[in-house]
Amino acid sequence: MQVDQLSAPLTKEQAYALVDAVMERDDLALTATAHENEDIEQWYFEASCESPANVESFSELARQTLGMDVEFTVSTLDPEVNWVAKSLEGLAPVVAGGFYVYGSHETGPIPHGVTAIRIDAAQAFGTGHHETTTGCLEAIDKLLKRKKPTRMIDVGTGTGLLAIALAKRTRTPVIASDIDPISVTTTIENAEFNGVGNQIIALEATGLTHPTIAQHAPYDLIVANILAGPLMALAPAVGKAAQKGATIILSGILEHQARGVINAYARQGMTLTQKLQRKDWTTLMLEMK
Repeated sequence: MQVDQLSAPLTKEQAYALVDAVMERDDLALTATAHENEDIEQWYFEASCESPANVESFSELARQTLGMDVEFTVSTLDPEVNWVAKSLEGLAPVVAGGFYVYGSHETGPIPHGVTAIRIDAAQAFGTGHHETTTGCLEAIDKLLKRKKPTRMIDVGTGTGLLAIALAKRTRTPVIASDIDPISVTTTIENAEFNGVGNQIIALEATGLTHPTIAQHAPYDLIVANILAGPLMALAPAVGKAAQKGATIILSGILEHQARGVINAYARQGMTLTQKLQRKDWTTLMLEMK
């Protein structure tokens, strides 16, 4: 398979926002990442996709997401190299909420007293480096210090990181759903490696529309790290799936979008209990009344 790489210089916030938007689509890219060239203090968005790259679609998505025109540079990559994995090599481990998220390239010792999760480079979004993911890990840690949920679902699971984090801490089954079949496969593989393969129920599903999801309802914990627009659209379904007293953890939300998401869930009977802000990104913790 011939692979093209698109890249564009952006701010860190713009690069991560565009990564999120691209990975919500299953027709644009094999992988998308944001990284900094520290020598010139410049952040870049990069995406790898089957050649020829659909530059027009990337440009339109950038206008919708960032409200501006973005000029992408396109280059053809060596087909003998696994660029999906290579694009994520060298990422430093992440520590958040007592979780330690690392890749197989990491050779250092695992710190004492953490919940270790290995998430390798793959064709799915979610290595723990984005502020939305660290926000969710911290929210999960805060929740589990107060109570132990028993019916849990991670919507838009990506690599399965958040579902695996929950399974490791609670030793209880967790549903992990995603619209992308590659994400479902990746989640299964990551769950097996992390020793929770028998606790993760990985499903290909849009939102909460799947018979297995309905069978396991109502939930006392619903986690969704996607984007503000899809989160607001998902609010009625979350309201129906959540039991009284359930905790809902939402992320993928820019700070200026938080009020709209909070209001959408308030209309379904959920109230804000805590808001975690990491730079321009917000993670919400709500409770079903």
